Amino acid sequence: MSSSRCVRKLEVVSPVPADIDVANSVEPFHISEIAKDLNLSSNHYDLYGKYKAKVFSFLLLSFLFLLLLMRMPMSLDFDVLLSVLDELQGSKDGYYVVVGGITPTPLGEGKSTTTVGLCQALGAFLDKKVVTCLRQPSQGPTFGIKGGAAGGGYSQVIPMDEFNLHLTGDIHAITAANNLLAAAIDTRFFHESSQSDKALFNRLCPPNKEGKRKFSDIMFRRLKKLGITKTEPEDLTPEEVKKFARLDIDPNSITWRRVMDVNDRFLRKITVGQGPEEKGMVRETGFDISVASEIMAVLALTTSLADMRERLGKMVIGNSKAGDPITADDLGVGGALTVLMKDAINPTLMQTLEGTPVLVHAGPFANIAHGNSSIVADKIALKLVGPGGFVVTEAGFGADIGTEKFMNIKCRYSGLTPQCAVIVATIRALKMHGGGPEVVAGKPLDHAYLNENVSLVEAGCVNLARHIANTKAYGVNVVVAVNKFSTDTDAEMNAVRNASLAAGAFDAVICSHHAHGGKGAVDLGIAVQKACENVTEPLKFLYPLDIGIKEKIEAIAKSYGAAGVEYSEQAEKQIDMYSRQGFSGLPICMAKTQYSFSHNASAKGAPSGFILPIRDVRASIGAGFIYPLVGTMSTMPGLPTRPCFYEIDLDTATGKVIGLS
Repeated sequence: MSSSRCVRKLEVVSPVPADIDVANSVEPFHISEIAKDLNLSSNHYDLYGKYKAKVFSFLLLSFLFLLLLMRMPMSLDFDVLLSVLDELQGSKDGYYVVVGGITPTPLGEGKSTTTVGLCQALGAFLDKKVVTCLRQPSQGPTFGIKGGAAGGGYSQVIPMDEFNLHLTGDIHAITAANNLLAAAIDTRFFHESSQSDKALFNRLCPPNKEGKRKFSDIMFRRLKKLGITKTEPEDLTPEEVKKFARLDIDPNSITWRRVMDVNDRFLRKITVGQGPEEKGMVRETGFDISVASEIMAVLALTTSLADMRERLGKMVIGNSKAGDPITADDLGVGGALTVLMKDAINPTLMQTLEGTPVLVHAGPFANIAHGNSSIVADKIALKLVGPGGFVVTEAGFGADIGTEKFMNIKCRYSGLTPQCAVIVATIRALKMHGGGPEVVAGKPLDHAYLNENVSLVEAGCVNLARHIANTKAYGVNVVVAVNKFSTDTDAEMNAVRNASLAAGAFDAVICSHHAHGGKGAVDLGIAVQKACENVTEPLKFLYPLDIGIKEKIEAIAKSYGAAGVEYSEQAEKQIDMYSRQGFSGLPICMAKTQYSFSHNASAKGAPSGFILPIRDVRASIGAGFIYPLVGTMSTMPGLPTRPCFYEIDLDTATGKVIGLS
């Protein structure tokens, strides 16, 4: 076992207690101790209490300005001005591992738990430098039906309650920024509807005390976009004044919606502008959950502070009546959005139950967005672990969604190359794909899932085999992690291992990390290390960026097993518009059900020969992808009859959260 001072030996009990009880059974190390193990000094992070810290990813020039203003002798403490990425820029990276899964049941197959267990095995038992990189969970599912996302059993991120709730406020920052932009859209539409071009211009560029008008810095971005090179407001012609001041937003084209981090089905469709002072400017819109905001996707895909500023400014909220895209910078709000997000760009340092470090950052929806944690966190982690170390990051949902988007979107923007992909499988899910009864959240499992049935498992391995083949095509070695449940038999697990190897997996390993922590994933850690050390191919993408939108969509559909793609009239219209607007060179982020390779959630196993219907095509220009809608995607979940919040309370004697799952 590692000699690191931050390794904690777990005292496991059986049966495994509730997740929150396991999490509360240990006292976390002070986060400064976790940071010390990563060679981070106190100048590299801000403490958020005893058990969380924000790691400085980029130097904020405002901080430098503050030091100058205070006349602080910078020569005495110059390293405070260096971010972790600045300091380690020349260092070599460690091994990069992504964890995906087979097509899941509604109960989930334990990707987060496997990710954490693997890292505990690597760090606490195999003496490797390791960092886990995870998404921040939304409070919607935490209080809804799914529960939290800290892992489970003896493979968790702690403190579990802090991880699953407010954390360090990043989702709140995204909510504030998103809603500021929403307010800016409706306000601009309101003022343009009641003012002349001259009146608009006079209010946008008011004279100062000396009677002199000036453009604010952000206005030069719009002037440049319009091809106007003049720098003085007085020099604009009446035609240029109109082009500059009037966005002429088409209200029917507005795609930007307000957000909140709560499951609230009654906000899916609302009307705004019903107050008497809004002069009858009623518009139908709605709310999404905060993690579905494009700003969340921007945070996850940004590579620097400057890059985040550009991405936020380029977010398209709709079109003008002439069909031109209107951006956040056109509305003058891109800089303000960046200010609200300036702390959120720094990932949060936490720890696992066994004391290995975790970076938590971003939490984009895995359906309409790419469902992966941030590039920033991965880059920092790869430098911190260095050669021979491991960074393990989780991709949302099955490998057809999360891992595909990890490779084709995230790795394109990051320039990082993974050496190994883990695919998490369960006997339960494989039986379902082999023809077993429906699995429904909140209902007891059918006896087929609780008793040995090797033939059902073997039939379901067609799903696993397709995920292995698709993932291997990227040039990475694939290791299958069989997440063992107490009802699984040796014969069933051997069937999965044999099917995995026959499908081309580098290895397939039985894991018991939920019940035993890192000790139960040691064999997985060894297999992952060997897979990383023996990778022989370069990273290969599923499609090039310089082909058309339809060709990219069809390449992804083919990987699902589709025989072709059918586009609705609306989808055709949107593809034509985005191509005309110059956005066809972006990667594709398919929005489809996670419960099947196809668009039909009930089509289990490895369906083929189907026609994939594209209902609509939308774009997240700031984040940097086009997202086709395969069927109906809800971006605001609802609460069930008996949500998780029935169990959640506070022990007022100890101050500890109870009932969190």
